[in-house]
Amino acid sequence: MTGPRTVVITGASSGIGLAAAEQLAAGGDHVVLVGRDEHRLAAAVDRVRAAGRGTEPGHVRADFERLADVRALADHLLSTYPAIDALLNNAGMVATSYRRTVDGHEATIQANHLGHFLLSGLLRDRLSGGRIVNTSVRPGPNVRFDPDRLDPDGQRYHGLAAYQSSKAANVLFAMEAARRWPDILSVSVHPGLVRTDIGRDSALRFVFRYAPFLLSPERAARRLVRLVTAPAGELRNGALYGAAEPLRPDARLFHPGNAARLWATSEAAVAGPAT
Repeated sequence: MTGPRTVVITGASSGIGLAAAEQLAAGGDHVVLVGRDEHRLAAAVDRVRAAGRGTEPGHVRADFERLADVRALADHLLSTYPAIDALLNNAGMVATSYRRTVDGHEATIQANHLGHFLLSGLLRDRLSGGRIVNTSVRPGPNVRFDPDRLDPDGQRYHGLAAYQSSKAANVLFAMEAARRWPDILSVSVHPGLVRTDIGRDSALRFVFRYAPFLLSPERAARRLVRLVTAPAGELRNGALYGAAEPLRPDARLFHPGNAARLWATSEAAVAGPAT
């Protein structure tokens, strides 16, 4: 991609999403911010406008725990932007306890994976020739994820395990999107351990805010920005990236068969048009 890009960023009202929006706006790109809290989103718009030296960013409120919001978001984007060069699927959350959304899914897998799966599918044609970047994490050796069963049992629910599963889904989604949609560069990114408020509603908030080894959102966001701005020939479709070269997640979980199974399960879960 050359010249100003139109970049849609979910989870853009704080943390690395906001930092990436500021960096892209400072580089001259047109950024569309997506967030679920109107007040935080308005504050983010002010910051991105300043970073872009007065250029007005787009902004849309949407809660990914409601698939109706995701569909409305896609309708707005399709009717407003004739070109979308990059979609950063960045919104993420950690649920403190088991709960189901109005759509009947466990909240973490819906907010972190299913909502983005649906949005990507709805924007698929508009993204042709562009990129999808999925914010994930480096999968740990003990991640357990069944791509045929996305909604965990509430009796044995553990918030961090649900979060790790949703992040594994982000990696598998990028892998399968690269195979099904070769005209779109689809990658996932491990931004590092970042100082954010993602765990603000749980005991993890102290870790995410105060641990001394955490990266600043601004530094971590550079990894996302690189995947949006680097020449396509320098990147490998379907890969998981860290600071530079692609990472190698455990092939026992992250293989094409599981990626295809997750796609089928996700299609059924959202009853959407991602094909």
